[in-house]
Amino acid sequence: MQNDFRGKAVLITGGTKGIGLAIGLAFGRLGAQTYLTHRWGSADESEILARFEALGAPAPQIIEADVVNDDDLKSLIKIIQEKHERIEVFISNVCVVQPANGIESYKKRSLLKSLEYSAWPFVNYTMQIKKAFGHYPRYVVGISSDGPDHYFSHYDYVAASKAVMETFCRYMASRLHKQDVRFNVVRTRSVPTDAIREIFGNDYVDFVSKYGGEEYFMQPEEVADAVLAVCSGMLDALNGQIIQVDKGSSFADTMLRLMEKREELGL
Repeated sequence: MQNDFRGKAVLITGGTKGIGLAIGLAFGRLGAQTYLTHRWGSADESEILARFEALGAPAPQIIEADVVNDDDLKSLIKIIQEKHERIEVFISNVCVVQPANGIESYKKRSLLKSLEYSAWPFVNYTMQIKKAFGHYPRYVVGISSDGPDHYFSHYDYVAASKAVMETFCRYMASRLHKQDVRFNVVRTRSVPTDAIREIFGNDYVDFVSKYGGEEYFMQPEEVADAVLAVCSGMLDALNGQIIQVDKGSSFADTMLRLMEKREELGL
């Protein structure tokens, strides 16, 4: 690890569960001061604090802030400014699920809500941080999925939003390449979190584990380690990149692979 994160501010939206929390713990164990946002009282603060304490990590600041509410963002920035002159890392992790049930269910309102929550904070938070601190974060990382390239049931709006965020990542990296900021997106295959079950149903994890294999899933800690690597200082040549984190499963995810396992699966 080249960068020293001790005492540095790391802001993670949607940081109290799943991938976001795993990222917070990864930075916390390196001494970073993490700021974890959530909304609607969804965080179990005592459990989160206990997990950081078990790592010997600085206690995180857990802040209720809706990513589409500019007043919440201003309040969040003020809290961070009390202790820091700069935000070192910003992780745009929030994704609000707007499930689609066929093209008859497509609605402009649902698309716009998905974009507002799942794509626009990558841009808006970055720009507001620059306005408030006079500096961009040194690292801006968006959390995406391979929904834009692979079919997932009910995933239409989320996939569209992720594609928009990835596009902004490339363009912002190009436009700001002379600034001390690096924009990258980490794409992951399915991660067995509450959000996955919300989108695809409670049987999804069991079904895919049986027919796709346990290796199909990424674990939150594996995604967190990839994000940490991108921000380590050792990969600063990466800018405007969409980084696929999937242990190679997308290459092997074919009907032929299922056919090869048909006896093992009793098919």
